[in-house]
Amino acid sequence: MRDHGGNLDAAMAAHGGDPREWIDLSTGINRRPWPLPELPARAWTDLPTRADMARLTEAAHQAYGAPAEAGLVALAGAQAAIQLYPRLASPGLARILAPTYNEHAASLRAEGWRVEEVAGLEALAGADLAVLVNPNNPDGLTYAPEDLLALLPRVGRLIVDESFVDPTPESSLGPRAGAEGLILLRSFGKFYGLAGVRLGFALGAAQETARLASLSGPWPISGAAVEIGARALADSSWRATTAARLSAEALRLDRLAEAAGWSPLGGTTLFRLYETGEAVEAQARLARSRIWSRRFPWSQGWLRLGLPGAEAEWRRLAQALGGPHSRE
Repeated sequence: MRDHGGNLDAAMAAHGGDPREWIDLSTGINRRPWPLPELPARAWTDLPTRADMARLTEAAHQAYGAPAEAGLVALAGAQAAIQLYPRLASPGLARILAPTYNEHAASLRAEGWRVEEVAGLEALAGADLAVLVNPNNPDGLTYAPEDLLALLPRVGRLIVDESFVDPTPESSLGPRAGAEGLILLRSFGKFYGLAGVRLGFALGAAQETARLASLSGPWPISGAAVEIGARALADSSWRATTAARLSAEALRLDRLAEAAGWSPLGGTTLFRLYETGEAVEAQARLARSRIWSRRFPWSQGWLRLGLPGAEAEWRRLAQALGGPHSRE
């Protein structure tokens, strides 16, 4: 099933209200986004130039620690890369570490790949295409870069979706981008809290990213996305401050959930995963306070929550969970 978070229309259909009333914690999108500047008029009126795109890709290279020789292509979110990479080779056997973000399997099957969902890195060996999300969504399981690099000789191509790695850059393979057979996917919208910009990147050997660029066509992203992305990715101070804040607030969210009787199962500093015992009721309980969460069709108990943003959102969540509110 291609179910997703961010389905606030479903929340409103079931529980009423309008978007202004809801706190959407069903995604892993940072609710305290990078502050948007005033954009020049040409960001809206003109097609992006090669110089504009070069400025964006240079900022991404620097932010992700990628070598200068690594290829990098900007796309309309990491999702666009997920739609395209199955077309880089003739369909064969794809193995995906699961459970994980379901668009990988769906996109591969749509292009004729035979997909096996497996557990553990060793089970990926021998695949024509191996896919994993690091840190994983929804459980936050993280693999060390050296363990992932050891897979490269054992698979035809390795796709590592790093959509949630920004707060923990030490887990990223960015410094090894360009290695033969390795493609990295990066999301801009999640960490920077600007999912509506629709910006993401694929990094890999130059010939691989050139093929992805060809498949994406001319002008795959807007002038506004180019301008916002280039400025935000260059803001290393905001990046460091935000990573530290998210780390502290993830622990704060765990304490609130534990006070409500839920058991933490993992996650990242952008979202947390809990065993609630009964996820349908837990989601409905929060929805009565106009807070939307993410449950999974294959688990009766798991519920995922993104981190609240403003202090008023933290208070509402604490009240909805029935536990004491803390300003830690």
